[in-house]
Order: sequence, then C-alpha cells, then structure tokens
Amino acid sequence: MSEFRRLPPISRRALLSGAAGVATLAVASPFRAPAIAQHAPLRVGLMLPYTGTFAKLGKFIDDGFRLRIEQNGGKLGGREVEFVQVDDESKPAAATDNMNRLVGRDKVDVVVGTVHSGVAMAMVKVARDTNTLLIIPNAGANDATGPACAPNIFRTSFSNWQTTYPMGKVMAAAGIKNVVTITWKYTAGAEMIGAFAESFTANGGKIVEDLTLPFPEVEFQALITRIAQLKPDAVFSFFAGGGAVKFVKDYAEAGLNKTIPLYGAGFLTDGTLEAQGAAADGIKTTLHYADNLLNPANVAFLKAFKAKTGNDGDIYAVQGFDAAALLNIGLTAVKGDTHARDRMVAAMAAAKIDSPRGPLSFNKAHNPIQNIYLREVKNGRNEMLSIAQADVDDPARGCKMT
Repeated sequence: MSEFRRLPPISRRALLSGAAGVATLAVASPFRAPAIAQHAPLRVGLMLPYTGTFAKLGKFIDDGFRLRIEQNGGKLGGREVEFVQVDDESKPAAATDNMNRLVGRDKVDVVVGTVHSGVAMAMVKVARDTNTLLIIPNAGANDATGPACAPNIFRTSFSNWQTTYPMGKVMAAAGIKNVVTITWKYTAGAEMIGAFAESFTANGGKIVEDLTLPFPEVEFQALITRIAQLKPDAVFSFFAGGGAVKFVKDYAEAGLNKTIPLYGAGFLTDGTLEAQGAAADGIKTTLHYADNLLNPANVAFLKAFKAKTGNDGDIYAVQGFDAAALLNIGLTAVKGDTHARDRMVAAMAAAKIDSPRGPLSFNKAHNPIQNIYLREVKNGRNEMLSIAQADVDDPARGCKMT
C-alpha cells in the first residue's frame, strides 16, 4: 500500500450544516471501465481529524481501517490500495473544499470519514452531488441516513438517535425521575440528548434543565455548579475525546459523582478511560460496543489491533475496521470494478458482518442495525451489564432513497 499525506488549507467559505436532501443524485455510469482500470490501485480518501479534540478518535479509525486491509493481504476486492489522507481538523468551514479536492483533484474512488457531525454533513452533500461513494465511520448526524440518505452513502457507526434512545428506558426503569442533560451545542450533542429525552419522557421521566456550551469549549465549572444547585436524580451527558476527559474529571473533582450519578452516551468513556482514571468509575453509558464482549470476532480483533498498534482497541477502531470490511464486500461482489456501482451498492446494502461489536447489518437508509449495550466503568474498562436493546434500527426519518 502506498500513501499520500497532506494537510489542507483552511477554506474561506462558510458551510451551512444540515440536511442536504435537496441535492440531486447523479446517475452512475452504465458503462464498464476498461479491464486495466480494475487492476489499478483503489484510491481511498481518508478524511479524518488527525489534530485537535478528536485526533485520537481519527487515528483509531484510521488504524482499524488499515488493519482490516492488512488482514486481507493489503487489498480490497482484489485491488491494491492507495491512501490520500486529509486532516479535516473537525472544522465544518473547511469540509466542502477538502471533500471537493479529494473527489476532483485527487480522484479518489471512495471517501471514508469522519468524526464531527458538521463536517460529515458537508461531506454528504458533496457525495450526493458527485455520486462519490462515502462511508461514514463515526459521525452520527441523523440526517446523513435520514433526509440526506442516498444509495452511495453508508454508515458503519451509528446514528445519534440510535446510541442514546435505549438509555431513556433504562434510566426510567431504574427509578430515576428528574434528569439534567449537558452537552456541546452542536449537531451531535443536540441529537443524542434529544433521543435520550424522547425515550426518557415517554417512560415518565422529566428533563429538569438542558445545559450546553459551544463546541469545543471545555470550561465546565459554571455548568457543574448549576447541576449542584438543581440537585437532579442523575445527569445524562454527551462529550467525546479531550472534552469528555475534562468533563468527567471536573465532575469528580466537584464531588458530584458521589451524590448525583453520571450517565451518558458511550463516547463519554470510550477511548478516554486511561486519561480519566478513577474519576470515571461507576459511570453508566449506552453504546454499540463494550470492552468485555467475548464473541470470537472481538477477541481476535483486540489481539490483532494490540499487535499492530500497541494500543487497546475501542469502538472507533472497530468502526474503521468494519468500514473496510463493508467496502471489501462490495468490491469483491464486482471483482474490484468500481464502475459496476449498482451491484456493488446492492452487495453492501445486503451485507451481514460478523463484527467485533456483534451482528451488524444495514437498514434501508444504509445505517447499521446493531445491539446497544448498557455498560459500566469498572477496573478501567467499559464492561457490559446487559443488552439495553437488541437489533436497534434507526427510524431513518425523512429518508427517501433514490
């Protein structure tokens, strides 16, 4: 495998994030490429955050993706792989330019990315406009597999709705009545908190107050003081990466972890536990992965990832790993011919993957159908307590696949 690395300049154009449902999807070419093209290297654009708050997340996705290709002899669908790597810096304003360069100048066959939901929605719009195959290995923006869904867009991670909706019922069943929520004020935060609230209130719970701060700010003290004043039964939160580390440590330093239980989306404690240390003990979260899953696929994955990187695998690495597995299924079905788009997409849509996370398939909007686990931080690991909800299928509201 060969690789091209570059860091993009920051765009001058601002991007309005949100649904791109009005974009017109180009029709895939009905003509097959010359046979020689099928033997040329597959050009994969990796558009991920390699710096900033989400840098570790992007690196683990990248490592997981490359691991799966290495296990496949360095090929996807029989073709060697070349990478064009772009640091998106989690900046939505630069996303359209970055994506257009990957598609127009670098002429990649597929783009894999990203983590930040605002960046992902800009990528989705370009993918729809250009009919570029896009696999989203993390960002959970509901619109990507909702109003902006398209045949050429797949997700191997989750929707924001999917990861937190089951927690509402779990917390209500535990006798929790009043909850304060806290997150960053951006797409992912709003959607994850919204899904939790939808379920929690439907099961008799009450949201006392919604607390937010701009992304990626990490000055939590005023909001933690407010939580102490409100004295809810529990707090439900969404943060990730470096922000999650600081919030959990600040919460514990204020002593609230002793009096007000902290719950959250799984990203609060995934990929962050080493830095959070004892401050994370006892936090309960819901996510589509847990560190103590003993299925054979996860045992093998963790061993291979550790051998390759020296790090313990996590959900970000799993999502990258599964993105490569999904792409390989599609390419294998067409013997590496990316111009046979209809058959390739059909194979990917019908894929059933024996993932480290458990059974993985895809709904009509190309969003994963998967188990969501209730986990608790114990001994520095996110250990599964139970399956919060099996085979969770995002409702794909607004999706009209064309």
